[in-house]
Amino acid sequence: MTHDPKMPPNRHDLGRVFNEVPELYDRVRPGYPDELFADLGDITGMDEGSSVLEVGCGTGQATRSLAALGCSVTAIEPGAEMAALARQRIASFRSVEVETSTFEEWDDRGRHFDVLVAASSWHWVDPSIGWQRAHDVLRPGGWMALLGHVVVRLPGEPEVYAETADLHERFCPGNPGWGHPPLEDDVRTTDEGWGLVEDPGGLFGPTIARWYPTVQWFNGDGFADHLRSQSLYRRLDRDVREPLLDALAERIRTRMGDRASRRYLSVLRVGQRAE
Repeated sequence: MTHDPKMPPNRHDLGRVFNEVPELYDRVRPGYPDELFADLGDITGMDEGSSVLEVGCGTGQATRSLAALGCSVTAIEPGAEMAALARQRIASFRSVEVETSTFEEWDDRGRHFDVLVAASSWHWVDPSIGWQRAHDVLRPGGWMALLGHVVVRLPGEPEVYAETADLHERFCPGNPGWGHPPLEDDVRTTDEGWGLVEDPGGLFGPTIARWYPTVQWFNGDGFADHLRSQSLYRRLDRDVREPLLDALAERIRTRMGDRASRRYLSVLRVGQRAE
């Protein structure tokens, strides 16, 4: 897929890039901590009698945690390959169904749910359709929950982008996506509203935000594979992406002792449906 990095990407084109590498995505993408799902259950009152709609389930990483709470889960995933892998991953849970569709085009067949969950996926949904649709498919008193990860850095700790900024500029100069991750303490102050997605107006009440620090460790090749699963890199032409990631892996091996961290603040944002 060739894309001019200075042009804004189409949300549907980017949403499809994960479908190209479902196994890789499932292997290298960070999951969500158990504490987050425990808090989600406490805030929303989810229990074995609750029905959950998950929008953009990917390969079923969050789906498995939701199912483990005992809830009935209907998961929507637009990528056929991603959805197929999700069905394999959650096959042991009888209360989970995966449907292949975008949220905008999904046939709800008149169903309503207690909780809607979107894990690192809501930014792919058209906000002019998604927020109203979320409100409509939730029962009165239902809850909307957005899960996500923010890449962060700690003061004084070697960080991969800082060590490879020259490589990024050499292979793909001027890409607006390149940038040093923010400090963890700075991110923790951004706990109001729904984060970086468009605000839903009066469709949902005030949000509750919780942060959970997590970290992944990789060798050089593993970190390159991790980036291969991300839309920012997948939308690069292969002839640009692969030399960049090969050079990045070599830099991690030679300058960072073949060990690099990817630090995150996982975030849970929850708001109740307004009547």
